[in-house]
Amino acid sequence: MSVRKPTSCTDRGRLAAALVTWAVLSPSCTLSADTVPVRFPEGVAHGFLLLSSLDGKALADGDLIQTASGDRVTTRLLLQFRDGSLHDETVVFTQRNQFRVVRDHLVQKGPSFPRPLDVLVDAQSGEVRVRFTDDGKEKVVSERPELPADLANGMLLALLKNVRPEAARSTVSLIAATPKPRLVKLVIVPNGEDAFTLGSTPRKAVHYVVKVEIGGVAGLVAPLIGKQPADTHVWILQGEAPAFVKMEGPMYDGGPLWRLELARPSWPASAAKP
Repeated sequence: MSVRKPTSCTDRGRLAAALVTWAVLSPSCTLSADTVPVRFPEGVAHGFLLLSSLDGKALADGDLIQTASGDRVTTRLLLQFRDGSLHDETVVFTQRNQFRVVRDHLVQKGPSFPRPLDVLVDAQSGEVRVRFTDDGKEKVVSERPELPADLANGMLLALLKNVRPEAARSTVSLIAATPKPRLVKLVIVPNGEDAFTLGSTPRKAVHYVVKVEIGGVAGLVAPLIGKQPADTHVWILQGEAPAFVKMEGPMYDGGPLWRLELARPSWPASAAKP
């Protein structure tokens, strides 16, 4: 009679990894689409940004540049790192009653990004194209998955300004590059209000926790092998004109937690003289 050897931790890890790979490569199930209603239309804006580690080390300076024409909005988030790296994302979306992505283009490259990426999501043609580098070789994956109406690529900050803080849970969809494209759900949960100050004036911002819900078999086994993406935390000032205050979370698959917040321009001493 043969005796079956106990399954080792390594074997279980390999099995879990195989299940994740199978689930990622398998066709995604159809996901329901709950678009975010437009409560506060986006317009022309230009903000200065600072990206830092959670311990306060400055990593990059950037701009959030937004233009609008009719109900069509173009937003570009550009971060230039101190080490020469680049994060550059431009999203075009419409805001007729609900927010809808038209086209999103993300480029990440340089030492701060272990795997350079060039991701294009074209909702009009249905194409999702990912260029990435693996073992020093450039690879291109082009697919045409079913893109839901609630796609949120490049629009998270705009959407959070329109999510009602009293809503217990909101969900939107996202094409994640892992590096191959995969459709996942973002679950948005309000986590109360946090106090901050603007100069000497006390303010409060709603703290949203954004969780990635992988779904399927991959979602079940991802926490077992340490593949569950970290949560993203975003703070939004409420009122007649909601505003982004701060965000903490990873900027790429498996990346460290970074902090993105508004920056204050500094002036040379000579500029202070009348």
